Amino acid sequence: MKKFHVIAKLLFMALVAVSFSACSSKTKVESDLGIKGAPDWVNEGTNILNNKDGRLFHGVGSASPMNDMALQRSIADDRARAEVAKILSSYMDVVTSDYMSSAKAGSANVAEEAVSRQIKALTKVNLTGARIIGNWRDPKTNIIYSIAELDMKHIKSTLAGTQDMNDDLRRYIGNNADNIFDRISKGKE
Repeated sequence: MKKFHVIAKLLFMALVAVSFSACSSKTKVESDLGIKGAPDWVNEGTNILNNKDGRLFHGVGSASPMNDMALQRSIADDRARAEVAKILSSYMDVVTSDYMSSAKAGSANVAEEAVSRQIKALTKVNLTGARIIGNWRDPKTNIIYSIAELDMKHIKSTLAGTQDMNDDLRRYIGNNADNIFDRISKGKE
């Protein structure tokens, strides 16, 4: 009888752990640092935006105070670009997955490794287009925040100039990139 209670407890704890992990995977965390006087982009954090300015990847990075203000700003800039890299990589993972599903449904013979290599190369090239569009220093803490931006238009123009890409993949991205972006920016992924 004692073994039954121990097994029941372990089973219950495992069930609770699975329930929490299932809930947390669907939880959308909104970033809001709540820093008074900070620009909206500081409080909103890294984001995918579809607004009047276009389809944009925004990455926000920060750097703690140090003796060299130029180095501190450079670190914040690099961290902002790294945030853009993360969200662009996630976006490209969705593009790859969607393309592979589409190609397989159409009975196309697609080499996943080749597609993955092409997508990674495209991602690296596109990151060179990420530019710093703003900096802000918190007067209370002296933390510097930077925001980097990558426009979907840049990604499309880079794609158009890429020679080493499978034509079907190029066509798929050209035709579906905006729709995939819109779907992701609305939080449906």
